[in-house]
Amino acid sequence: MYKHSISLAFLTILTISSCGKTGIKSQEVSNEVKIDDAVTAQLTVVNTDDISNIANNLQVKHRVVTNIPSDKCQQDIADGNCFEVELTLTAKQAISANGWQINFSQIAPIQSFESTEFSVKHINGDLHQISLSDNFKGFAENETKHILYRAMFWSLSETDAIPNYTVSAVNRNSAGKAIKPEVIKSTMAGIDSATGLETLPFVVPFTDPEKQFKRTANDKTQWLSSAELYQRNLKLGDKLVDVSDKVIPTPKQMIVDSHFQTLDLGQGINVSYNKLAPAKVDAALKRLARLGVKQAPSGVSTTLSIVADSTKLLGSYQLNVSKQAIEIIGVDSAGVFNGLQSLASLMMPNSLQVAQVRIDDEPHYQFRGLLVDVARNFHSKAFILRLLDQMAAYKLNKLHLHLGDDEGWRLEIPSLPELTQVSANRCFDLSDQICLQPQLGAGIEQKSSVNGYYSVADYQEILKAASARHIQVIPSLDMPGHSRAAIKAMAARTKKYAIAENEEKSQQFNLYDPLDTTKYSSVQFYNDNTINVCLESSYAFVHEVMTQVKQIHAEAGQPLTRYHIGADETAGAWVDSPACKAFVANNNYGVNDMSELGAYFIERVASILSDLDIETAGWSDGLSHTRKENMPAIVQSNAWDVLFWGGHEKVHELTNRDWQVVISSPDVLYFDFPYEADPKEHGYYWASRHTNTEKVFQFMPDNLPVHAEIWLDREDNPYIADDRKSPLAKGKTFYGIQGQLWSENTRSDTMAEYKIFPRLYALAERAWHKANWAVPYNYQGAQYNQNTNEFSKERQVQREKQWRTFANIIGQKSLAKLEESQVFYRLPNVGATIVGGELRANIAFPGLMIEYQEASGAWKSYQHPVKVSGNVSVRSRSFDGKRSSKISVIEHNNQ
Repeated sequence: MYKHSISLAFLTILTISSCGKTGIKSQEVSNEVKIDDAVTAQLTVVNTDDISNIANNLQVKHRVVTNIPSDKCQQDIADGNCFEVELTLTAKQAISANGWQINFSQIAPIQSFESTEFSVKHINGDLHQISLSDNFKGFAENETKHILYRAMFWSLSETDAIPNYTVSAVNRNSAGKAIKPEVIKSTMAGIDSATGLETLPFVVPFTDPEKQFKRTANDKTQWLSSAELYQRNLKLGDKLVDVSDKVIPTPKQMIVDSHFQTLDLGQGINVSYNKLAPAKVDAALKRLARLGVKQAPSGVSTTLSIVADSTKLLGSYQLNVSKQAIEIIGVDSAGVFNGLQSLASLMMPNSLQVAQVRIDDEPHYQFRGLLVDVARNFHSKAFILRLLDQMAAYKLNKLHLHLGDDEGWRLEIPSLPELTQVSANRCFDLSDQICLQPQLGAGIEQKSSVNGYYSVADYQEILKAASARHIQVIPSLDMPGHSRAAIKAMAARTKKYAIAENEEKSQQFNLYDPLDTTKYSSVQFYNDNTINVCLESSYAFVHEVMTQVKQIHAEAGQPLTRYHIGADETAGAWVDSPACKAFVANNNYGVNDMSELGAYFIERVASILSDLDIETAGWSDGLSHTRKENMPAIVQSNAWDVLFWGGHEKVHELTNRDWQVVISSPDVLYFDFPYEADPKEHGYYWASRHTNTEKVFQFMPDNLPVHAEIWLDREDNPYIADDRKSPLAKGKTFYGIQGQLWSENTRSDTMAEYKIFPRLYALAERAWHKANWAVPYNYQGAQYNQNTNEFSKERQVQREKQWRTFANIIGQKSLAKLEESQVFYRLPNVGATIVGGELRANIAFPGLMIEYQEASGAWKSYQHPVKVSGNVSVRSRSFDGKRSSKISVIEHNNQ
C-alpha cells in the first residue's frame, strides 16, 4: 500500500491527487536523430566482456536537480507537479560497444527526458530502461554523459533513489546464447561502518533546501538542524529522571512503596504455577532469565495464578512485589504473562533490584498490533522471531504479517508450488517466467536477502513462537489489487499445464482474462497487478489458498480465525475485460455496473472466509464500498485514512457500521516514514515528513479530529478538522490501533528494526494505556484547528511531564535491553549548539552516551557544557560502543 505502502508509500497519494484518473501513463520524449554511419562503424556488438567492463567501470551519479515544477511537467498528471533528476554516466575505461541497455528502478514514472544519445522509458511498476539511441557514440576513457529526466510528483529524500542498476545486452551473442546481465557496481548499496546503516554512494547529497527539500512553494517544512534539535530537547531537562520504578507501557494503577524499598532478585525466583500451564508463561520467564533472573529453588517466592474477571479485558493482571515475595494474578494466562513482562520492565540494566510495587492493570484496546510487510522486500524468520519477543515484552498482541503483494509471495502453499517457485524471487527476467521482474532494485541474484519465503515449517515456527507469547498472527495476501506476484505465478502454472495439454488444470486457478485490453495504472504504477474478479477461477484460487493456510495454522496449534484480504487500490481494472462485460450484462450476483465489481469481490471473498470459519479483515478504502448487508457480522477494518485530508470521516462511518475499526493512521502510525525532516533520514513521506517517537507518544487515538490543534499537514501547514457532519455515534469506540512497517525501500532486517525501534514503545503505550491528558471525544461533533483549545495548556503540561519520564525510560532501560537482545534500533541524532565558545549538547533519550570531536581529534564523552574551539562534530553512541548515530557538525560561528 503501501500507502503502506503504501502500504506503500508516498505513492498512495496518486489515487487521491489524481482525482480518480486510472490511465496514468509515463510519457517519453522522442529524440529523433540521423544515423551517422561513420560513428556507428566505430562501435562493436556488445559481448560478455563489454557487459563486465560497463558493470565494473561505469560510474553513475544520481542528483535531484529540483522539485519546482516547470512548463515541461505534464500538466494533466499529478496536478502538474514533477521533479528533475540528472544522471551522469562516467566511463573509467572506454566503452566502444553498442547493443546494451540499463534497467533501473525509479519510484515515480518518468514523464520525459533530455539526451541525444540515450532514450528512457517506463516498463512497469518502478522499473525503467535506458537504451542507446542511434546517435550513441560510445564513451572515451573518463568521458561523462548526462541524462536529464522528469518524473511525477516529488523526490524529497536522498533515500528515494534505488540501488542496483543493471546492464544487459539487447540481443544474444553470436552463438545464440544470452549474455548474463550484471549489476553496475557504482550503484550498489553500501554499509556505513560507524552507523551500520545502508548507504547509497551514487546519490549526490542534497544541498538546496528550496529546490531539493521542499514539496511545493507553500511547503513550510524545515530541514532539522542540530541546533533546532537541541532546543526541542531542552524540555527534557538536564538531569536524569529516576525510572527504577517505572514500567512501559504505563499501568492503569500503580502504587510504589513509600519508602522506596526494593526486592533483590539476585538469587532468582522460585515459581509456583498453581493450575497454570507452564508453557503459557515460559517465554516470559526465559526473558527474565536473559536479564539475569533465573528460576531457582532458593529464589524469591513467585506465585502465578488465574482468577477470571469478566469486567476486565483479556490480558489484565495484578502484580504485587513485596518485601519477600512476588504475586501475579491474571484474568487469563495472557494476563499472567503480561504481569511477568511488567516485572522485567521494572528492572534496570545491570541490576537485579526491583522496586516494591502493587500494580492493577488492564489494556485500553483489545487489539494492539504491528504490521510487517515482508512481501516487497523479504525479512528473515530470525527477524520475525526477535520482533515477536519484543512485541510481547511491551504487550502488543497482534502481528499482521503482509505475505503477498506485487513484488513477492512469501508463504509456501504446498498445492500451488509456483507461488514460491516463481514469485518468491526477483531476478533479471522481464518475462516473469523464472522469477519476477527486478522491481525495487532487487538486482539479479535470486539468493539475495530481499528474496525468499517462509516454508511451511518456517511459518509454523513463527506461529508457535507467537502463540507462546500470546500474539495472534493475522496473515495477509493482498487481493484483488497488489496481486501481481500471484497473477504471474498462476500464469506460469497455466502455461505449464497448457504445454502438458491438461486444460482443466491449466485454467483451474487462472487469475486474469487474456482478452482483457484494459489500460490502467495502479498506485505503484503496475499495469498487470489486479486479479480479474469476474472469473470463477479467481475464487477457486482464493478458496484453495485459504484452505491451505487454515490447515497450516491448525497444525501449528494457532487456529486461523482472522485473515486480512487487503481489498484496496484496484485502480480501474477490468473495464475492457470481456469476462467482466459479460458478467455485468448478465447481472450476476446482482452486479449491474463495472464500478460495483470491487465491492462484489470483497463481499464474495468474505463469504468464502465465513464458510471456512475465518473472520474478514481489510483496508478501509476497499471495505467502505461494500454493502453492510452483504458482509459478515464481524469485520475488521484497518483505517489508514489521512487525518489532514479529513480521514476521520471514513473512520467514523465504518465504526458506526458496528465494525471493528483498527486505527492505522499514516500521519503517525507508518513506521516506514522518516523519524525527522532530514533528506538523509530513511523512508517515504507521502503523509508525514517526520514521525519520531515523541509524535507517536502524542497520539490521541480515541479522538482523531482533535489533532488539528497540535499537528500540521505534510507540508507543515495548519489544517481544519470538521467533525460536525460525521461524528461517531454515541458510545461507539475503536477496536484498537496498529503500527505499519511497509518495506518498499526497507531492504534489510537491520533497517526494518531501525524503523520499528524505538517507535514501538510509544505504539505500545498508546495501545495499552489511556493517557489522562488525552482530549475525550465529543460525540456532538466539533471543529478543530490551531486556534481551538480543547487540548489545553494544562493537558500539554501533563503530556510533557509524562513524555520526559517516558523518554528517560527508553534511554535508561529499554534500549539497553534491546542491545542485549541483538536488536538494531535507531540511535537518535544529537542536539547541539555552541554558545560563547561553549558546546552544549542533549539527546532525545537521556541516558544514551553523547560524544564530541574537535577538528580531527579523538572522540570524547560529553557530560556537561565544555569549551571548544573551531567546528565540532557530535554523535550518540550505543551502550556497547559498537556503533554511533549520524554525525552532526556544529559550526563555531553559530553563536
